[in-house]
Amino acid sequence: MLFDLHRLATSTILYQPQLRRLEEWDNAGTVARSHILNNFIETNQGKTAPELEQEFSQGASLFLVRLTTWLRLTYMTGSCLDKLLRSIGVFLSAVSSNHYLIEFLEVGGVLTLLEILALENIKEEGKKESIRLLQVIANSGRKYKELICESYGVRSIAEFLAKSKSEETQEEVQVLLDSLVHGNPKYQNQVYKGLIALLPCASPKAQQLSLQTLRTAQSIVGTTHPSIVDNVLKVLSTMHLEVQYEAIELIKDLVNYDVCPALLKGLVALLIPSFKETSKLQPKILNDSSVLQLTAHLPVFLQQAAAAKAIGILAHRNTSLAEEMLHLRVVHSLLAAMGNTDHSNSQRQASLTLKYFVQLFPVVEEHVRKSMGEELYKLFFPCTSVTSPTAT
Repeated sequence: MLFDLHRLATSTILYQPQLRRLEEWDNAGTVARSHILNNFIETNQGKTAPELEQEFSQGASLFLVRLTTWLRLTYMTGSCLDKLLRSIGVFLSAVSSNHYLIEFLEVGGVLTLLEILALENIKEEGKKESIRLLQVIANSGRKYKELICESYGVRSIAEFLAKSKSEETQEEVQVLLDSLVHGNPKYQNQVYKGLIALLPCASPKAQQLSLQTLRTAQSIVGTTHPSIVDNVLKVLSTMHLEVQYEAIELIKDLVNYDVCPALLKGLVALLIPSFKETSKLQPKILNDSSVLQLTAHLPVFLQQAAAAKAIGILAHRNTSLAEEMLHLRVVHSLLAAMGNTDHSNSQRQASLTLKYFVQLFPVVEEHVRKSMGEELYKLFFPCTSVTSPTAT
């Protein structure tokens, strides 16, 4: 009897501080709750689930349910959203916190986080914290990755990546997409297609990160999607060198798949821009000499130069690919690109690539010499001895 009374008294002592803390939250306004969240994050960041339970006298879930309830009520207004999500993150990221995760998911946590990404009035910081919580959920196991994907998460996350103005946040999104494509066989193709769909977007950073993640996704998925060739080739029209670099790195991977013939054909075709594209500029050049300065950034010329560069890199890496491109009349197309007096970089990249073909294949040397004439040939290729340049 005495033992039971002692246990009751002890539990009452432990219960009172917890009860006061919950009552303080229940009675607080927005400003006071903001301070409570600050203190909670500062005091409990990095604690394990048992430590959190000890902090709340075995009633941590009672505080978590208050946080999730307030999130559902206020997330559309953005009130203290980043602090609120960080506080929930303390629970979800704690060691041995699976029961907290389940409690959060049971009240529609994933859908709420995804909806936050689409709200225009929410600040970037709040959306970044939403992405971080989705990372925690995805990293908790395959079934949680599937839950995110089943909630139309890939589309929401990809659209947010394309629209975000913060590179730091975009990099967090890349981490999330990379997590979703690993260990998720049921939906890995959905993530892969979502990454391809991102390539035409207007954000250079989103393009760069999508291309990087696509290389990983492609190796996991194994098979290629037919749309990947056109989308990657279109990215070559970018004026951002970091995006062009990632596109060429992906092209180097894709030549090992069944899309190789289409990819090589597409690259060679880009060396000779269509009359429709180049003719758009001609009337402007005749009427305004200042337009000449803009031709260096004309997408079709940027694409031409990048294609010449990519062809050179592929030829350096694999002689059999160089031979395949010979059958696609790559030499004729490189000569045409060298004649583009409106874009010096196209001339430079085409001449460097053609030089390697001349060095590698004697028949090409003979053909080019006849096409260019001896004097012009010696001007472009003063040394025709066979060397083995290193592609960058």
